[in-house]
Amino acid sequence: MTVERTRAGVTTVVGTDVPAAPAPATTAPAPGEAPAAIATPATPATETTATPTTPPAANADTDGDTPTAASETPAPGERRANTAPVTVTITVDLGEPVTVRRSNIAIEGEGNGDKYLREDLGKFQPMPGAVFDHALYEASKARITRRLAERGYFDADFASRQVSVTRAEHAADIDLVWTSGQRYDMGPMSIVQAPRHIIRDSLIQRLVYWDEGSYYHQGKLDRFRESLARLDYFAGIDIEPQPQDAVDGQVPVKVTLTPAKRSIYTAGLSYGTDSGAGVRFGVERRYINDRGHKLLGQVDWAAKRKTATVQYRIPAFAWLDGWYTVSAQHYDEQTDYIDTRKIELVGSRSGQVNDRLNAVASLHALRERWAYVSEPDDGNGALAPVVYNYATFLYPSLRGEYIDADNRLFPRDAVGLTLELRGGLNGLGSDASFLQAWGMGRWYRGLGERNRLILRGEAGYTFTNGLVDMPPSLRFFAGGDRSIRGYAFREVGPTLVTDTGKKYALGAKNVLTGTVEFEHYFNEEWGAAAFVDSGDAFDDDRPDFHTGVGIGLRWRSPVGPVRLDIAHGLYDPDSQYEIYLNIGADL
Repeated sequence: MTVERTRAGVTTVVGTDVPAAPAPATTAPAPGEAPAAIATPATPATETTATPTTPPAANADTDGDTPTAASETPAPGERRANTAPVTVTITVDLGEPVTVRRSNIAIEGEGNGDKYLREDLGKFQPMPGAVFDHALYEASKARITRRLAERGYFDADFASRQVSVTRAEHAADIDLVWTSGQRYDMGPMSIVQAPRHIIRDSLIQRLVYWDEGSYYHQGKLDRFRESLARLDYFAGIDIEPQPQDAVDGQVPVKVTLTPAKRSIYTAGLSYGTDSGAGVRFGVERRYINDRGHKLLGQVDWAAKRKTATVQYRIPAFAWLDGWYTVSAQHYDEQTDYIDTRKIELVGSRSGQVNDRLNAVASLHALRERWAYVSEPDDGNGALAPVVYNYATFLYPSLRGEYIDADNRLFPRDAVGLTLELRGGLNGLGSDASFLQAWGMGRWYRGLGERNRLILRGEAGYTFTNGLVDMPPSLRFFAGGDRSIRGYAFREVGPTLVTDTGKKYALGAKNVLTGTVEFEHYFNEEWGAAAFVDSGDAFDDDRPDFHTGVGIGLRWRSPVGPVRLDIAHGLYDPDSQYEIYLNIGADL
């Protein structure tokens, strides 16, 4: 037979073959009456739906002659070939639910004074007066048991574990008591690196921020694991407390580390609306010695932008976990709006303040060359040699990044904020004195299951009297896929048009841009977007806002979000439409 679940408390059995001879425990119906529905005592009547009549059997005699053997009286337990199946409905009344009448939830022993455990006891579900939900009860019980182990009560056990149900009164009494035993302390830590030893144990020990003999807490081990993972030296990290080997109440901790591959090689194709098609090659040595130093080399070679970078990193643990970094970069950009080339040396110290906030303090040495004009020769109109400007700057900077997101790849509830402050003095390694502040904020919010609202804002301001001496890399620009769509990269802002029609973006002292974007997804992968961008890069105190509007296609691909946008600038753009392609995480 087939069983179907219908309304709460009702189970319908469909397609049961009822034999011609009655079963021993039932009473046959009178001639001409339908079989009665079978119901449990004291239950309400329910409607029974008859199934369609089965067509006559194929071997029945349709001429009215003597029936064939197939139409004779069947053996007990069999159905006549030409009779219809009968639907039998069984109705079950759930009755009044069982509620919690009394609840005794407690921890005896040292854990009784632990305020965090007492908070968990106060949140135990189901509470008195609530319907007794067994799954909720088990989850609450498991949470407290797990919390006892996390806080070092390794000897904890149940003193009482009972739920008494009085069916006549529809009541349940919960009696659940743990004995915590003593709270253990952090003991000595042993480190095993297998199959080979790659990093000094003393370096790993510097990541341990607790003192031996302090209270045990699983959170300390979790933070230690995260710090090891950020170093990117190991493919496997196993941190195991060993309470069975505790001595004088101190639990030893065994750390087993499996080294990762020493070298990472990268190669691929790239495309950017602003940079054009290109290739990328890189190699990173995760560890070049047992002190954990790292080395990175990378080349990005695109049609309009070329970058070569060498970076050397040393792990840092004083104050904040992070890195000391020394890097050198050669950068060359030849676009429709700028011609620049620079060499930059940077020394920095980065650190993670907490799970959401990272900070970097750095010192920059910059040498940059750039050109803005190509004038026609007075003789025959041919272009004269390009005249370049040069600048040298030495300046410190401080940068902070805060990200609070449910999912960095595709956030639906997230806030991101980046702030940067930098400045230099004329005569102290810089060709001009300046102080510059810049910030960007991003906000993501899911609206229903398939919609998302995105807000973005950017603001920057420069205090200087020597803007003409500052190179493009220290000025602000606007326009492009991460600024104001509808305009080309660096199109918005002060420009210089030569006699040849060549337009150069000069860059500006200040910038102010913003975005409002709405996305709707048709399914788990594909969606569409509509957006408005506006802003300006400007030298005085009043921006001349340039606005762009557009639509886009969204694809949540296996390699990350893909965004394809088409936008139109409303303020005299150089092109009626701009197309942008962007691949990568939102945050």
